[in-house]
Amino acid sequence: MSSRDVVLGRVRRALAAEPRDAGRDEPPVVRDYRRVHGSRTTAQTVELLAENLVDYRAVVHRSDAAGLPALIARLLAERGARSVVVPRGLPASWLDVALAAGSGLTRVADRAALTPAELDSVDSVVTGCAVAIAETGTLVLDAGPDQGRRRITLVPDHHVCVVRVPDQVVGSVPQALPRLAPDRPLTWISGPSATSDIELDRVEGVHGPRTLEVILLSASGEPG
Repeated sequence: MSSRDVVLGRVRRALAAEPRDAGRDEPPVVRDYRRVHGSRTTAQTVELLAENLVDYRAVVHRSDAAGLPALIARLLAERGARSVVVPRGLPASWLDVALAAGSGLTRVADRAALTPAELDSVDSVVTGCAVAIAETGTLVLDAGPDQGRRRITLVPDHHVCVVRVPDQVVGSVPQALPRLAPDRPLTWISGPSATSDIELDRVEGVHGPRTLEVILLSASGEPG
């Protein structure tokens, strides 16, 4: 049996939803590749994440739970945000300060009936994340309760993403994959949205937020 036959056989079985053991005569897939590059402590892994996020032009902040509401309020105010879309499962306390009486900020709920035009008029979005990958500076969202529908992080021009450290931080992509369900809508974010034309002129904000701010939220009493 050629390699081509092996690959096509697997594709046919996947499409036909055949039992996974239907191809017992096939050679096993060897997965002995390196899962992470080098040896790092948890603190070093978090620092590597911060460095790579900055390298991708994200803005990194650090906070503990007590300081988080004030920090989010400050970031939205500095942005001049008048409206913010909020996933239904985002902890309400995170926006207590930002949405206090007299702030002038309007909370927009993430709902199925939210039209593209309504979403386009929203200034900012605040979410959590599913996992953050240090080696690539990547945030992964899986539409969990604190992240909401994929579109709310693709249309507004300003995204504030809160990463719980160290619980949500892994070193590498192979370490991240077991934490993610392949049947969920996954959004992989490495810095603000950016593209460039044939002359390498960089344009930001085409396929997602122009500005990405990441808050590394320490689980302890000290900022991470």
